[in-house]
Amino acid sequence: MSQPKLERKKRFDLKKRKIRAFFLSIETKKKQKAEVDKEVEDLYQDGMVYIQMRLSVEKITKEFENKLKDKIEHSIVKAKIREANKEDLDSLKNIYNRAWLTSNTPFRPITKTDLKKILEYPETVFLIGKVYGVDAAFLLLDFEGENNEYAIIAALAVIPRFQRRGVGSVLGMASWQYLKEQYPNVKEIRCEVYRDNKVSYLFIKGIGFEEYDTKIYKKEDFEIYNTE
Repeated sequence: MSQPKLERKKRFDLKKRKIRAFFLSIETKKKQKAEVDKEVEDLYQDGMVYIQMRLSVEKITKEFENKLKDKIEHSIVKAKIREANKEDLDSLKNIYNRAWLTSNTPFRPITKTDLKKILEYPETVFLIGKVYGVDAAFLLLDFEGENNEYAIIAALAVIPRFQRRGVGSVLGMASWQYLKEQYPNVKEIRCEVYRDNKVSYLFIKGIGFEEYDTKIYKKEDFEIYNTE
């Protein structure tokens, strides 16, 4: 691998690790160990299994789009989508902290500083879904590859009030439209889901994603320091 490609890969890997750590970390500040439930601590030490999933752009045919649109149109909710900026940090924080409380995925509360750092990465985009006048969900897109040919769904959060009501599908469709307009080089959409998070897994599989690998993350893959 050439030096520029190696450096690019190192940069992408570091960014991915930081994003993962922001969203799924045992919280430590100033190197002081947080009080963590022993079961969760053991989970981090033994390793957390994440299912790797992908959807080839070639499979997103007109028929595929129409089926997804039909599903959205019959949803009981309608959402307005916008790209987040720094003025949305409070909203993003609120969505995340409320959404993950009902998730079957270990997490730590996120801070505005964490979110600001993610928002400032040039390859990351937050899309926010507003439902009935309330910011109800967000989707985080990240891009990898020499020509940004891989779009990574790094996080998807829906507040409890609107979970299982089609908001995730609305955001999924909005993200695809965004990719077509802003990132025409994208060849594949990827994501990973915690093995025990059955709800998220079934949702992702239900919109066409397929498994292609699994990864085991250890505690050190989730650690961050001095986030504020």
